[in-house]
Amino acid sequence: MKRSSGILMHISSLPSPYGIGTFGRAAYAFADFLADAGQSYWQMLPLGPTGYGDSPYQCASAYAGNPYFIDLDLLIEDGLLEADAVRAIDWGNDAQRVDYGRIFENRRKILYQAFLRGRERDRAVVSAFRREQADWLEGYALFCAVKEHFGLLPFSEWDDDIRLHTEAGVERFGRMLSEQVDYHVYVQYLFFKQWNALRGYLRQKGIRVIGDLPIYVPYDSADVWEHPSLFQLDANRRPCGVAGVPPDYFSADGQLWGNPLYDWDAMAADGYQWWVARLRAAGTLFDVARLDHFRGLESYWTVPYGETTARNGQWRTGPGMALVRAIQSALPQLEIIAEDLGFLTPAVKKLLSESGYPGMRVMEFGFESADAQSRDLPHNYPVHSIAYIGTHDNMTAMQWLQEAAPEQVGFAVDYLNLTEHEGLTYGMVRGLFGSPAVLAVVQMQDYLALGGEARMNLPSTLGCNWQWRMTSEQFSSLDRDRIRYYTTIYGRMRQG
Repeated sequence: MKRSSGILMHISSLPSPYGIGTFGRAAYAFADFLADAGQSYWQMLPLGPTGYGDSPYQCASAYAGNPYFIDLDLLIEDGLLEADAVRAIDWGNDAQRVDYGRIFENRRKILYQAFLRGRERDRAVVSAFRREQADWLEGYALFCAVKEHFGLLPFSEWDDDIRLHTEAGVERFGRMLSEQVDYHVYVQYLFFKQWNALRGYLRQKGIRVIGDLPIYVPYDSADVWEHPSLFQLDANRRPCGVAGVPPDYFSADGQLWGNPLYDWDAMAADGYQWWVARLRAAGTLFDVARLDHFRGLESYWTVPYGETTARNGQWRTGPGMALVRAIQSALPQLEIIAEDLGFLTPAVKKLLSESGYPGMRVMEFGFESADAQSRDLPHNYPVHSIAYIGTHDNMTAMQWLQEAAPEQVGFAVDYLNLTEHEGLTYGMVRGLFGSPAVLAVVQMQDYLALGGEARMNLPSTLGCNWQWRMTSEQFSSLDRDRIRYYTTIYGRMRQG
């Protein structure tokens, strides 16, 4: 990785007339913008299908793509949809927010029309796609079809033969729901067709993609349903314990994520093949993979199933370097960023060092005390690190300037020489870009100087997250020449 910079913005946040960002015209326009502004990277959140809470970190499959990102205009151009049918649907009129309920109600209906029109025409290419992705696709498609059959109930409430993934149950429901299975296969074909086309365009522009991998998968996922032996489940296939993090400065109750925990001994027995396969797939989607909650590989917080907070948990030892070595041996070319934020023990720091992966630094954290030795102050960033003003889990830069403690803001103003003339958020970009970190990544919200209304996620809350969208007007207002200027003077210009 060379000294460079990039922008963090999820696909869902792109402008679109259909309620959510997609792989359509706006994505290609954003690729052009990144190239014109001298950027090298587009960082995005996980691309998997979302469920309860709409979080991209709670995907129903470690492999599948989110149908919401399939662009409908491209389907119209491909003869799979009629423009009038698409535009007759009420996609909402709030260009700044994603209405997930509305998208959930309408997306399947319109994509089913595309499936009915295209399944015979595309039979050969879909069959080839089906063979190429057989390791995960059939199971995922059946999982989705059965889930719909049971009124979207979690798999723990299905009939026993299919809940337990018996051979007879899989055969029975596969036969009974064959058309629905074919539909979900076709949707994945459309997703990957459009994504691969966009990736090709990004490569032409010299833009690399940083994708995000949640460390855990949800309980109600195709992965847990198909591979229960790889998770800490009881005899009834209920979680023995669930994931989270303990109480800290930010939360007195900790964070209760609720994901089932891996049976690391079972995974070790076959050389961590599930993880290797997952990361191999990520390597085909992205140029760089950001591994969320990296510290959970050294030790993880387990909370008894049924608890309402993360308080009553305990630390247990994770796979550590054994997993890292398995990944590096099987996938030596895969670039990984370790999300090493939060409470870091000496053991976690040792694991990060031995892995060779770059860690992360968040500028906002650096001003929490007037300590010049803070790891998150720009002058202390190691070259081998990825620097942010804030991530999707933090306040936007403007929100932080408006809401952080006055002494913290004052420290930042003095440290970065922030002025209204330059623009406060641009001053923070300048400070970030001037750091030694090999890669500096800025949230799109910070280039737009947006406040709390544009925050992507507030951890441990539901109902208001993952909704922010950039409007077409905001996109047009971006000063690419100014971004290019900062990129140039701090030696972060994209080469080529």
